[in-house]
Amino acid sequence: ILHKTILHPLCVKYPPSAKYRRGFLTELIKKLESTAAEPLDELYEALADVLKEAEESTHCYKNYLLPSGDCVSLCESTALISGGTTGLLTWEAALHLAQWALHNPSLFRGRTILELGSGVGFTGIAICKSCQPRTFIFSDCHPRVLSQLGENLQLNGLSPEPDGTWSPQTESQGQEGEGQSCQTPKVIVAELDWGSVTEKQLLALRADVVIAADVVYDPEIIVALIGMLQKLSSSRADRKAPEVFIASTIRNPATYQLFQAELDKAGIRWQVIPAQSSCNFLCDVQPDVTILQLFV
Repeated sequence: ILHKTILHPLCVKYPPSAKYRRGFLTELIKKLESTAAEPLDELYEALADVLKEAEESTHCYKNYLLPSGDCVSLCESTALISGGTTGLLTWEAALHLAQWALHNPSLFRGRTILELGSGVGFTGIAICKSCQPRTFIFSDCHPRVLSQLGENLQLNGLSPEPDGTWSPQTESQGQEGEGQSCQTPKVIVAELDWGSVTEKQLLALRADVVIAADVVYDPEIIVALIGMLQKLSSSRADRKAPEVFIASTIRNPATYQLFQAELDKAGIRWQVIPAQSSCNFLCDVQPDVTILQLFV
């Protein structure tokens, strides 16, 4: 167990938080001692090494194993809110959305995907590694989040376009290479503010599929999100509207109902997509997560 967890090469290279490792080792030692088995020196040595570490860092690593055997390693904040944003750690709906995507790879294969509110990048990186999109556009509006996202992409062997972060000033050059190999998708990082982005800028991204996770949590954000979705719809001209999927953890039912009501008011049809009842990337309590497909 020790060599599959704390001493696994992945955890040695990208260690989880010291607090997590301390708790895990303490529990493992308790379980061993309760069996009256011979004490295992390696366990106590591992705990001693963690206890010797300097004070808790503001960042830690989290490693997620994909069904393919590949992994996603992320540097995340240890605090729920850091630098004035909640976007520096992975939320539950992102894990559920990734699991759903891995069960529906044909939706993403060979297509251009735009992710809204990418955060530190888990869902998009998992899709890039498992679903063979042609182009994946990660987007967010917070500078600290975009910086951490860029680091995590590099950590997982994904290199954003050399122009750096896409912004509304530069616009996208359109997606060439319709038939190019999708083994290594083209990756773009976009600074995208839902309130100020224009229809022309959204059209330049040429997204076939739009996804988002845990973006429905504040009434003010809901209004900006729906306004952006309406721009996305009217920006298509002669092209087919993108398929849109939004995963949400229902923490406050009233906020979630407001989102559905605002969608109705804006004339955006929606339907609930059945999600897996459990998520392989979560080991504790399974939250109430739903995925909506929107018809923009």
